Amino acid sequence: MTDSNYPQLGFIGAGNMASALVGGLLAQGWPASHLWLSDSNVGQLAAHAARGCKTVTDNAVLAASVDLLVLSVKPQVMADVLRPLAAVVQAKQPLILSIAAGIPSDSLVRWLGGNLAVVRAMPNTPALVQSGATGLFANDRVSNEQRRLAEQVLGAVGITLWVEHEDLIDAVTAVSGSGPAYFFYVMEAMIAAGVRLGLDERDARALTLQTALGSAQMAITADVAPAELRRRVTSPAGTTEQAVKVFDQAELSVIFERALRACADRGAQMALELGAAD
Repeated sequence: MTDSNYPQLGFIGAGNMASALVGGLLAQGWPASHLWLSDSNVGQLAAHAARGCKTVTDNAVLAASVDLLVLSVKPQVMADVLRPLAAVVQAKQPLILSIAAGIPSDSLVRWLGGNLAVVRAMPNTPALVQSGATGLFANDRVSNEQRRLAEQVLGAVGITLWVEHEDLIDAVTAVSGSGPAYFFYVMEAMIAAGVRLGLDERDARALTLQTALGSAQMAITADVAPAELRRRVTSPAGTTEQAVKVFDQAELSVIFERALRACADRGAQMALELGAAD
């Protein structure tokens, strides 16, 4: 594909996630001249400009220039950022790709003047190291070609999958969007327990993190479910079985379900709160 065949992509907000996506796209050969970023913080734009990306401080200039408009600002300011762009977006009709948590597609469309193709994405922070997992939802105005474009952008930093109903984005948030925090919590607990068992902190940390990495890699490449991998490690009357019994007695699986449900419920509540702006 020649440079002229690449769509123009624009990011409103040049924070960590936008920077990760830009880095992933550049690594895959996307021409820097077809990547636009706008931000009120000129310092955040400097590194992108040095790589050849187009940087502006005026969101309207960016919105008038791109085929796909990525919304990567904080959810709390989204309505105020989008309302002034309604006229230019209506004239240009780009695909709108939102990576902001909690804002329904209907609200984005309303703030931008109506009748737009919108994809909502829920990426997670491992995208910063090109190991992300992103759930995607498209409204009924998104074409197959636009779906492929959204997949290409988010696929630059990890795996993508589509959900058919927008409320399932809350489930995606609970499983993968917030999921890294759960694994970090487990790592934190294992390191602390290792120290209490007599290891020094550095060794406990190294053993825990490498075990987490290796276990994830095994689960990704195995042809069986994680439950079977766990059974294969858990020998009858062995050491691992004793630990698993403690988890079962504490009903750890029930705790996880309650935690993820609380996360999903908060996502639905945020959609009501953040999407209600006039």
